[in-house]
Amino acid sequence: MNKPLTAFDWSLIQAFLVVAEEGSLSGAARVSGKSQPTLGRQIKTLEEGLGVSLFNRQARGFELTEAGAALLPAAKQMAEAAVALSTIAAGRDSSVAGTVRITASEFVSQYILPPIIADIRNDHPEIQIELHATDQVDNLLFREADIAVRMYRPTQLEVVTKFLGLLQLGFYASSSYLQTHGRPNTLDEMMELDMIGYDASERLIRGAAEFGWELKRSDFGVRCDQQAVHGELIRAGCGIGILQTGVASKTDGIEPVFPDFPMPALEVWLTTHEALRNVPRIRAVWSKLEVGLKPWLSNDPDLPRMKPKRA
Repeated sequence: MNKPLTAFDWSLIQAFLVVAEEGSLSGAARVSGKSQPTLGRQIKTLEEGLGVSLFNRQARGFELTEAGAALLPAAKQMAEAAVALSTIAAGRDSSVAGTVRITASEFVSQYILPPIIADIRNDHPEIQIELHATDQVDNLLFREADIAVRMYRPTQLEVVTKFLGLLQLGFYASSSYLQTHGRPNTLDEMMELDMIGYDASERLIRGAAEFGWELKRSDFGVRCDQQAVHGELIRAGCGIGILQTGVASKTDGIEPVFPDFPMPALEVWLTTHEALRNVPRIRAVWSKLEVGLKPWLSNDPDLPRMKPKRA
């Protein structure tokens, strides 16, 4: 006999959404931090209360039934409403103490943000920092982060942004590699040496195509999609790769290759939800990030810029 839901338990809707998004209990558990048995029980409770089956259980995972697919838009609307309530309430918080969640790319999180975060903690020990280092895009509108360091200009209507400058890039190799294999004088000569590139990602290939430089995946003798690893691959002598110039200048044993090549730079923007902009701890962290990031950036208007890949 079905047990009708007289009042929706929000945790059941959250479980439904994350399982629908991930397509499996294991994936949903990894994202949500809940155990697979807990998520399984929550899905079963929701199905019993609604009197419908939401998922087809298959060997390869969970697939939405027709009823589940029909209910998904309403569940997403509930999630958006819940986040809106939370954001509005958070925007009324007048306390400096509390947690601020920052999201940034893996590279920026590893090489640039640690001393800035140390400075934040020294000046504001009452503020706890959560750093989400990811090359995926956290959604500020869903409170997945409070402040984002973006490499493109966000265009959502409910966020506030500030352009900080350009993150310059360049070709680099270890001195030992260049001593062994020679220093190229042209791009064609460089392409005859070992190149470090991406694996599944095609962003470097697409970026090169914008400048009329044709690259193929097979042109890279070493491939890795984690940009933060590229610096270590370069330093170890795996070949020539692309690195942020400020980080490269602080890395022993590597040197620029074609330093005058017009490598397109990445725009750097700070972003937060409009409702949070006046929360004291958000303002404090924003200010520290703005000051701490600027020494790494250029404001040269003549630098070519990477075309944004996201709106």
